[in-house]
Amino acid sequence: MNILGKRYIFFGVSLLIIIPGLILLFAGSVPLSIDFTGGSLLEVSFAGQSPETSDVLAVYEENNISDSQVQTTETGSFIIRSQFLENEQRDKILSALTEKIGEVTVVRFDSVGPSIGEQVTSRGALAVVVSSILVVLFIAWSFRGVQNAFRYGICAILAMIHDVAIIFSITAFGGLLFGWEIDSLFLTALLTVIGFSMQDTIVVFDRIRENANIYRRLEFETLVNHSIVQTLQRSINTQLMTVEFLLLALAMFGGVTLQEFASILLVGLLSGTYSSIFIAAPILVLWEKQEWKTWFKRKEALA
Repeated sequence: MNILGKRYIFFGVSLLIIIPGLILLFAGSVPLSIDFTGGSLLEVSFAGQSPETSDVLAVYEENNISDSQVQTTETGSFIIRSQFLENEQRDKILSALTEKIGEVTVVRFDSVGPSIGEQVTSRGALAVVVSSILVVLFIAWSFRGVQNAFRYGICAILAMIHDVAIIFSITAFGGLLFGWEIDSLFLTALLTVIGFSMQDTIVVFDRIRENANIYRRLEFETLVNHSIVQTLQRSINTQLMTVEFLLLALAMFGGVTLQEFASILLVGLLSGTYSSIFIAAPILVLWEKQEWKTWFKRKEALA
């Protein structure tokens, strides 16, 4: 199996997923939850009533709470996002909703202050940066007996960035089609995928290191391709049997609360397996052969 001979096809497939999704993301198709922006989320249902969203918004406006957003769910409840509400303000709104529309049942109520939202964002980003630096240092130390050991750490980080981009891209499509949002569960799924991606990539790189000591005269690309083939069955079988079937079941039958989380994990862990085989190792070969030096020469020759 000449996997590395098709590396530019794999790069192209990833770009076809990542670029449109990131365009949607920056266009604002995925809203940030109150975990990041700060504010309050009130989910309510009305017994025997089916009010319009404008009726609910009118109650908020009458209480001098502007820029509120209302979303209906599959169960018929209403999710209202607004500025940060004190308990007294919430009780006042519930009383007004009862008076204007009918009996109200509170499904959930969450409030996050702006400072807490900023902390969630900054600490999440800090966790990713610190873990990336530690991974590079760990791999460089563990692979110190291999030529250009530092490259292995950098390639692992590039594969991780690939997986993060895939997750954001898929979330952008989910936000457009299913109303997904970036919340604390999204951050949990993202950090889980980052850890898994690193682990799977290190497994592939470790096999390359072992084979480098056995097949010293073998060309580097052939050596890496042989190592990938050796780990391919293990990666796919372990992934499918231990994780993906469970996540697929959660995404399909886990209910509204778990569907987004399970779907992001499902795609992210698949991407982690894909990137360790078809992205990280090919980049390592590309770097070893310094193929970028020939890219523009090929274009000039064709011209």
